[in-house]
Amino acid sequence: MPCNWKLLSDAPVPANIGQIAEDLGITRVIAEVLWRRGFTSAQTMDRFLSPGLRHLPKPEAIPGLTEAARVLARELMAGARFCVWGDYDVDGITSTALVKDFFAKRLGPEVAAQQIRHYLPNRVDDGYGLNAAGIERLAEDGVRLLLTVDCGISAVAEVARANELGMTVVVSDHHMPPGELPPAAAICNPRLCGGACGDDCSSLCELAGVGVAFMLMAALNRLLPGEAVDMRQFLDLVALGTVADVVSLTGANRILVKNGLLLIKDAKRPGIASLKVYSGYDRVAELGAGQIGFGLAPRINAAGRMADPQVALTMLLAPDMDTANPLASKLDGLNAKRRSEEQGILEEALAQAEEQKHRLGLVLAAEHWHPGVIGIVASRVVERHYKPVLMLCREDDGNGGHWKGSGRSVAEFDLHDGLAGLEHLFLGFGGHKQAAGLSMPLENLDALREGFHLAVEAALGPLPLKASLKLDRELPFGDISFTLLKELEMLQPFGMGNPEPVFVSPPVLVKDYRVFGKDHVKLQLAEQLPEDQTGLRPGAVLPAKAWRKAADLTREVQGKLMRFAFTPRIDRFDGIPKIELQVKDWDE
Repeated sequence: MPCNWKLLSDAPVPANIGQIAEDLGITRVIAEVLWRRGFTSAQTMDRFLSPGLRHLPKPEAIPGLTEAARVLARELMAGARFCVWGDYDVDGITSTALVKDFFAKRLGPEVAAQQIRHYLPNRVDDGYGLNAAGIERLAEDGVRLLLTVDCGISAVAEVARANELGMTVVVSDHHMPPGELPPAAAICNPRLCGGACGDDCSSLCELAGVGVAFMLMAALNRLLPGEAVDMRQFLDLVALGTVADVVSLTGANRILVKNGLLLIKDAKRPGIASLKVYSGYDRVAELGAGQIGFGLAPRINAAGRMADPQVALTMLLAPDMDTANPLASKLDGLNAKRRSEEQGILEEALAQAEEQKHRLGLVLAAEHWHPGVIGIVASRVVERHYKPVLMLCREDDGNGGHWKGSGRSVAEFDLHDGLAGLEHLFLGFGGHKQAAGLSMPLENLDALREGFHLAVEAALGPLPLKASLKLDRELPFGDISFTLLKELEMLQPFGMGNPEPVFVSPPVLVKDYRVFGKDHVKLQLAEQLPEDQTGLRPGAVLPAKAWRKAADLTREVQGKLMRFAFTPRIDRFDGIPKIELQVKDWDE
């Protein structure tokens, strides 16, 4: 059994759960799932199942947002030439696209084209966030108003340089604030609340950068002269960036993504439509967070990782399919190149991880690794070893070079806090609990390896962690129906903070076993029902698939009574809907 099985909650379900289910028109299973996830009344369950935009917290609840909107409105109405500075990942690109599209709709395309410009840094040439050289070029071009999206909260020196050049700077970000904030005219970041923003705090603190940008533009929409635009038209970009940034899909994020997925389904934005097609989906296919995270988002990310993020931005803002299609095709090719590069680096990283298996935190490094891929590979190594991972590659800086790193963590370890204790080793670092970036002198590698191991040990103890699998409840096969599966879809979008429900079977008989593809397993599982005190009788028989599990789930299980952790799905592969189980884990 690879994982520790734990119930999401072992609190007893109340006697009136059946009545709550009946009042809401849902099955008892769904009501119990919601109860164990903390929704303990019909009202809170109903709000979760129907997350309307009316339930969004007011934008003004975000610290600094009101002042940021006022500064932008004042400077724009004074005619200041404006630039939005984003980042090269999906969150930063969609944030920049949202701001650009907002102004095109709000001011008109011609005015926006003259007054509004953007800057997306190149990962290799510019690095993350603001840089002085780029700011100086913008100043030479007459930019007097600078808005950052998904970056800027740590850019103390860069914002100071912009001020010297006569720029008014507004910082819009969602990353953890450092001890010293940049000297901007206004700073808008939900994490500045420090827990003091009341009931809206937990909802807003998890916003992605694009969510913060959306809230800021919503406030600005009311301050600019002329007719306000309908902000709902930008929710497809919000959903795309939020899902890609792997933030908690609860609270405000759930509302924004749930409604944004409806726009992604309709795909009226040509760039989204083209991206869906080149990701292998129908133009009007209904996508969940999983399809976005594994299909759409990697192709946008590939632009910033392998080439120029401008390609993805231009595609998202394309006016028609003829413009969008060749750009989406280019992103698809870049993504294929990224996957090839990723596989080679993964093999080398796993070999290093094996050499360091005595360490609780892994620091893997090679000078030739591609900086645009190491973050993805770090996530794969975390999945394989269930340890926090830092991956480093060499970056030339004209002065001998330095290490550039990307980190990913397990749920139990706060990566940002862990790295904060090692800050003396770095040239710079930033991020949040599960992901971070850093730069470091070449000579500090050994010190980081030892220090990171000790930081993880201090936080989690001396024994290696074992991944936990959170279970919603036991689910007999007889309770699995198409009605239940359709209701499970109401819990979408799934992701961090709102995992896809996982159930555990009663003991079932493995009737059939076969391997398909490279290393996938297909099973036939027969429920065993109590017939009397002396034995069991066969019940429902369901097919099940275990992806990439052939090495662990071997043919010896055939004929055994076992329990499986699974998620039920509707399989439409041959056009005929069938119930199928996706195996997550098993217990002999």
